[in-house]
Amino acid sequence: MLKDYPLEQLVRPLLEWYPHHARVLPWREEPAPYRVWVSEIMLQQTRVEAVKPYFERFMKELPDIASLARCPQDRLLKLWEGLGYYNRVRNMQKAARTVMEQYGGVLPADYEALLKLSGIGNYTAGAIASIAYGIPVPAVDGNVLRILMRVSEDDSDILKQSVKKEAERALQPVIPKEQAGLFTQAMMELGATVCVPNGEPKCTECPWQPYCLAGRNHSYAHLPKKAGQSQER
Repeated sequence: MLKDYPLEQLVRPLLEWYPHHARVLPWREEPAPYRVWVSEIMLQQTRVEAVKPYFERFMKELPDIASLARCPQDRLLKLWEGLGYYNRVRNMQKAARTVMEQYGGVLPADYEALLKLSGIGNYTAGAIASIAYGIPVPAVDGNVLRILMRVSEDDSDILKQSVKKEAERALQPVIPKEQAGLFTQAMMELGATVCVPNGEPKCTECPWQPYCLAGRNHSYAHLPKKAGQSQER
């Protein structure tokens, strides 16, 4: 079970692996708070390769929070066209206007304050806080949940909010305080490129191979568990 698993043993191997295997992505080149925010909202429900050109265009047209806040809605929706889920960008503009009014146009370097902005949940707040500001808070999405459930061989139902909360609690004390952003991005990268959601995980390429219970017991095909869904993959 995750709560009993020694997650601290995973930190160093992960941080040593990441610099040599990280994909080159436009939002990583300059992880400013606004850029991290826009990229994370775009990446919800959308593949990385599909997001790249949209991100570049969006940054060129709306390079900062002030320009996003004052952008006419028809132009804003046109920039988003093709990404779908338009409430994402509507909420982003609403949040941008709040940031202009309450924070002088700068995203707050505070996890709880970020959570209060429209369209920003625990994961996005954690991503912005850790990657852009170096604040040691967890950012748990589907990729991170999957690798945590597999490495600890935890068959809890990840569709339950309580399971995600437990993952956040378990991660909090092991986040390296001086490398919080690196740790967050490394966790995301491992889940996206090695311990993949579809198909066989690339266990021989994984820095966690010596520590992974699902790999050792060949149970990864049944993890993570999602109630009501077939576990045969």
